[in-house]
This record gives sequence, structure tokens and C-alpha cells, in this order.
Amino acid sequence: MMITRAALSAALALSLLAAPLAAEAQPAGKIYRVGYMGTSSPSLESNLVEAFRRGLRELGYVEEQNIVVEYRWAEGRYDRFRQFAAELVRLRVDVIVTAGTPGTLAAKQATTTMAVAGDALGAGLVSSLARPGGNVTGLSKLLPELEGKRLELLKQVVPKLARLAVLTNPTNPFTAIAWKDTQLAAQALRVRLQPVEVRAPEEFDRAFATITHARPDALTIIADRFLLNHRKRIVDFAAKARLPAIYPY
Repeated sequence: MMITRAALSAALALSLLAAPLAAEAQPAGKIYRVGYMGTSSPSLESNLVEAFRRGLRELGYVEEQNIVVEYRWAEGRYDRFRQFAAELVRLRVDVIVTAGTPGTLAAKQATTTMAVAGDALGAGLVSSLARPGGNVTGLSKLLPELEGKRLELLKQVVPKLARLAVLTNPTNPFTAIAWKDTQLAAQALRVRLQPVEVRAPEEFDRAFATITHARPDALTIIADRFLLNHRKRIVDFAAKARLPAIYPY
């Protein structure tokens, strides 16, 4: 999680620099309002929230003193992001901070936003990385090409790899982008893929049963913040099932 915390802290710093929140350029005593759209829950994202608050403090912003943060938690339900973004716009927040492609798309459609996304270009969030245009700025820390590289590494660790279970969240637009690269890599390595979908917390037991029944040689995950938030559950399953696994985070 060190990379994720660092990315979010950097994203926050960039967002507050990009947005008109610099103290020297604003009226003294102004209280700024930031919208924060979380993928899961405060308990699952406690480390990210702490990094977020620490980044604010380092920039001179303290909650309930000169800044108010409006938190919204999707609890893994990406369809809530559009409602959250609309609410934050009505509250006239100065900037929205979110992470992951689903939240970023919702924020982009609603207002000026700061975001961390998977493949910002592939998902249509920006026109180009050099000149993003529109109302989105931030970090893109995942590339679809990494799916193939992870499969190559996994094949080195498991030379007899022939069947690979792939845990995915189909509600994330990034999944479709990454899946294409996963398929190309699997064809080149002569590995048969079995996608297993998880959209909500209550679907994990069914997904794990499906993987167990299929008896794959290994497991991989397509990057998704909902799945990331349930990382312990996934890693514990792989360990108990004695499945070699490789993860995007």
C-alpha cells in the first residue's frame, strides 16, 4: 500500500496546487470545501484518508479550521458516484478528490475535478497525457500493458501455467481495457483464461467457490479499487487454496 498512499498524497498535493486554494491568493479567513469520493468505506480506506489529511496539513489546511471535507463512501457500489458528484456540485465544493476510473468519470461529468485513474487516456478521461484538456487533472498510475508483463512474470514462477483464473470487477471501465491486453498476453503464452466477476462484497464467496471448482494453476487480478479494498480477503483465499497469485498493487 506504500505506492497507493504515495500516489494519493501526490494527487492531493497536485489538486490543491491546481485548484485556486493557495492561501496567498485567497481572502484571509476563507473556509474551503473539498469533496472526497471514496470507493469503499472509512474503515477500509483509513490509511488513504490519513494520507489525504496529512497532505492537507502539509499544505497548511486543517479540517474544521480553514477547510471542510465532504466525504462520500460508495461501499463498493460504483453506481453511487454519479449521485455523489451531483451532491458535491450542489454543495459548491472547490475541488473533488477521487481515485479510480469510475469515480473520476462521474466527477468529470459533474464539475472541475482532481483524480487518480488507471488508464486515463484509454478510458477517455483526457484527450492526451501531454494536453489533457477538459476539467480533469491528476495521476494515471496503471497501464494496460502491465497486464502482459505480470503474466510473463507469473509464467516464469509457474512454468507449467496453463489455466489462469482472473478476478475482475466488470463495473469498472478500466477492466475492459485491461482485459484485452490480458487476453493478448495469454494467447502468446498459451494460457487459458477464466474470468471470475465480483461486483459486491457478498459475491466473494461465490467467486472463490468458482475458482476452487475450476482448479486453475494460478490467480491474477485486474486492477480495481473495490478489489483492492478487499485485498486481505483475496490474499487469504489464495494462500488457503495454495494458488500462486500475482497482483496489480
